[in-house]
Amino acid sequence: MRNNFYKILVSAALLATLSCNKELNTVPTQSIDQAAALNTSSDVLVALTGCYADLGGSRFYGGYPFVASELLANNGELNWSGTFQQFTQMNNKAIPVDNSFVYDTWSTGYIVINDVNNVLSALAVVDSSKRDQVEGEAKFIRASAYFDLVRLYAKSYNDGDPAANDGVPIVLTPTRAITAASKVKRNKVSEVYAQVLSDLTAAETKIPAKNSFYATKVSASGMLARVYLQMGDYANAAAAANRAITTGLANGLALKTAFADAFPSASTTASANTTEDIFAMQVTPSSGANSFQTFFSSTGRGDIQIKPAHTALYEAGDARLAFFYTSGGSLFTGKNSYLYSNVHILRLAEMYLTRAEANFRAGAAVGDTPLNDINVIRLRAKLTPLTAPQLDLAAILKERHLELAFEGHAIHDIKRTQGSVGAIPWNSPKLIYPIPSLDRTANSNLSQNDGY
Repeated sequence: MRNNFYKILVSAALLATLSCNKELNTVPTQSIDQAAALNTSSDVLVALTGCYADLGGSRFYGGYPFVASELLANNGELNWSGTFQQFTQMNNKAIPVDNSFVYDTWSTGYIVINDVNNVLSALAVVDSSKRDQVEGEAKFIRASAYFDLVRLYAKSYNDGDPAANDGVPIVLTPTRAITAASKVKRNKVSEVYAQVLSDLTAAETKIPAKNSFYATKVSASGMLARVYLQMGDYANAAAAANRAITTGLANGLALKTAFADAFPSASTTASANTTEDIFAMQVTPSSGANSFQTFFSSTGRGDIQIKPAHTALYEAGDARLAFFYTSGGSLFTGKNSYLYSNVHILRLAEMYLTRAEANFRAGAAVGDTPLNDINVIRLRAKLTPLTAPQLDLAAILKERHLELAFEGHAIHDIKRTQGSVGAIPWNSPKLIYPIPSLDRTANSNLSQNDGY
């Protein structure tokens, strides 16, 4: 199944996605005849830039799946007042198979994957001095896309048998023309995770530690830590997070002294990545999209407001609590209040939290103790450090919830920790996207998720 072409996207939908994607500033190589594209090293480098552009589209790493994660997990900490029916359905945990945002994320994810497959198919023409790096960056992008697709459209890794549960189709062969659908099937969850780990492991060895705002060795280590934590593989999660921290610190990364400085703002120009950003999608006045700003900020649509049930979780004096602001009588997070805020995909703070949790669960101290790692985060938030008797799993998870609030982690953390959303258990089909109806119409071999 892995090497079948994935061509179930109908022509109109694919062309609409490309024409409406303001972030895409390169020729869409996935729709160019093979004879006219990817014949030189510079062609492939341009195509790789296109991979990043499509990855950062509003329907993918530009933010829609991350906003959806927060709404799916919402149990009274957020107020959704928007008019988008698609997000209303997610907030209500009642997603129909024809939800267009569900379709958009699926189709965009596979456009990104096809972009990458085209790049990887043309590695032979890339200058030898750049070949490994191009391969590593492409595999980082593909792994990231598959990881979020399988988390959204399939059962969680810890829900039953991942070797028996349907995941998403794995496609490793590119197409450079729009053709009829092939009848690929969904690979198993375990197979998708294995492909993600394979790609990220290769990326970690091939990308340099410094690479401007593109993916780096630290990005690959950080994403590996996230994947292993989702799998419940705590030893590997701690080790990967430790590599991200140590390599990052050795190459200029560092937690910002003030929490607010991790989320820079400006008035009219783009903001650069901070020293805390391991990987971020770039947003400028001419390109990029940040759906967090669109929905979570009063300077955008302001459709998502913060409720007292969330702010009540913070201790007095917490600098993160002071980062909320009031506008029009409603409370908003300041994390993405600026129109040209980059989308923070991986932050160094997450790595300290991951290392702390993974080490605590494993009874280990890889890199540092869980207590020291948690207190790194607390001290930055202007809070009193915890003592050893105060440290337990609940304290670690609470610190993670507050530090990473409204950054797209919520539903995935609930699933891996087997929590609930009100009366809805973590493994309910209501918390999983359906396979889009358009794709199942085009390909009868695509099974549907339970409950749809």
